[in-house]
Amino acid sequence: MNIAVLGAGAWGTAMAVHLAARHAVTLWARDPAQAAALNTQRVNQRYLADITIPAAISVTADLPNALNNVTLVLAAVTTAGLRETLQRLKSAQCKAPVVWLCKGLEREQAQLPHQICATELPHATCGVLSGPSFAEEVARGQPTALTLASTDASFAATTARELHGGSLRVYSSSDVVGVEVAGAVKNVMAIATGICDGLNLGLNARAALMTRGLAEITRLGVALGGRAETFMGLAGVGDLILTCTGNLSRNRRVGLMLAENKKGKALDAILTELGHVAEGVYSAREVARLAKARGIDMPITDAVCRVLDAPGTAAAAARELLARDAKSES
Repeated sequence: MNIAVLGAGAWGTAMAVHLAARHAVTLWARDPAQAAALNTQRVNQRYLADITIPAAISVTADLPNALNNVTLVLAAVTTAGLRETLQRLKSAQCKAPVVWLCKGLEREQAQLPHQICATELPHATCGVLSGPSFAEEVARGQPTALTLASTDASFAATTARELHGGSLRVYSSSDVVGVEVAGAVKNVMAIATGICDGLNLGLNARAALMTRGLAEITRLGVALGGRAETFMGLAGVGDLILTCTGNLSRNRRVGLMLAENKKGKALDAILTELGHVAEGVYSAREVARLAKARGIDMPITDAVCRVLDAPGTAAAAARELLARDAKSES
């Protein structure tokens, strides 16, 4: 395949490096200076400083050039950047199928990626690639399993087979909503788990929080049209486990920093210190908004929102969760 990877962050670089062993890959960077540096240094100093970018990968800041004769577009941008990226594809009259890798909800719109695509590229063949995966491990060739979901079952199966290979296993699904909700809400749960660990509440508390978090994810996902079994798979519980326990998780690191924030350091300062995008920070309020509109109880999500709105209150939010009345497990 001739694949254009749009976005030269950690994920875009990692996928380009992995796929270049079997496909023709062009990596597009929005910033011409970054593209020039990647071409010269053959390493992404900011995001993956220890990974060499193979000479076979063409790096460019020229989008029409990146899309020339392309057979698949992988949009490795943040959720906040997805709409603009799809608009660029429309302007370039790109007809190739599009698969996005972002996991989140659009700020203020509370839209999932497939809803953004339905507005910007309503006739496109498209899908989402998600699952338990840290970019650094994918770039290093460590074993990883992902799910590619599309409402076009034939496209999902065919593209999954094309991307499947080497250390990367790719499974197909038709449950776009379930895969996207799982990917977005697990980031919120990772912040909660980071807070739990940062407060030294213990492994029992972490296990309970993750389990109840999965219940929240499933309730919302099913209400939005996802299938319950999706949340028991790679994109659901698999990604939740990784993001809540892995030290490479940006969202978990935000939670740890919030727990350690005794003096109420502003959230912007915490995110600046992090130095990377943590999608859960921006998705939490949108998740809470969707849940409230549908009458779905999501106490962990609500607690995360309170801490994000008032940094320095992590311990109080934990106490409030522990003080909730006993109820049936469902």
